[in-house]
Amino acid sequence: MNEKYIPNTLRRRLLEGERLIGCWSALGSPVTTEVLGLAGFDWILLDGEHAPNDVLSFLPQLMALKDSASIPVVRPPQNDPVVIKRLLDIGFFNILVPYVETEEDALRAVASTRYPPHGIRGVSVSHRNNGYGTVPDYFEVINGNIGVMVQVESRLGVENVEKIAAVEGVDCVFVGPGDLSAALGYIGQPNHPEVQKAIQDIFAAAKKHGKACGILAPAEEDARRYMEWGATFVGVGSDLGVFRAASRALADKFL
Repeated sequence: MNEKYIPNTLRRRLLEGERLIGCWSALGSPVTTEVLGLAGFDWILLDGEHAPNDVLSFLPQLMALKDSASIPVVRPPQNDPVVIKRLLDIGFFNILVPYVETEEDALRAVASTRYPPHGIRGVSVSHRNNGYGTVPDYFEVINGNIGVMVQVESRLGVENVEKIAAVEGVDCVFVGPGDLSAALGYIGQPNHPEVQKAIQDIFAAAKKHGKACGILAPAEEDARRYMEWGATFVGVGSDLGVFRAASRALADKFL
């Protein structure tokens, strides 16, 4: 198998506590994804929850990142074993599972990425992730080479974060500040004191159980504050946001 991905270097670096800076990819284009891969981010998240992506559109984007130093991460639309199975089969090794609210949700997310007896991932002997069946020891090594990050973004998730963070196989607890602020009654206000306190509580629970902390923080001031609080898996922007801001700046020069 491609040594760039097995062993999963992103998971190893995450577990070692290295700070990893990434960018969201939401435009759904292999061209923009390829350009993003030239920027030098540690990771690029291909979004399937709030972007117009599916398995068929993810595949060319994965191919576009094949020679990039940026490691691809995927966010499925939901915590669904069938969807996760298909994303793993086409070549992803790192999954950010949205809307994890309970220990059971976290256990299901991990189980979806593991072959039996440690999980429920369906078996195919010839898919892209195992080199179309050309990796003889794939089933022996792959369970320990899938990175699982779970996204806490609801009041119930915050209440259960200790149990979520304690689940074996969860490598990172990731905060969704937009949904979290809405769930706490402060939609559009991720910097509200109550939301910020919840983020600190999530980080504390993750660190207590030896897990990495992650968050999406497009504003530099926010990103640096979260890194001071211990976040090591930090999304600092998106292709859509960069394109929108650059387009407006260019237009403002002439209009």
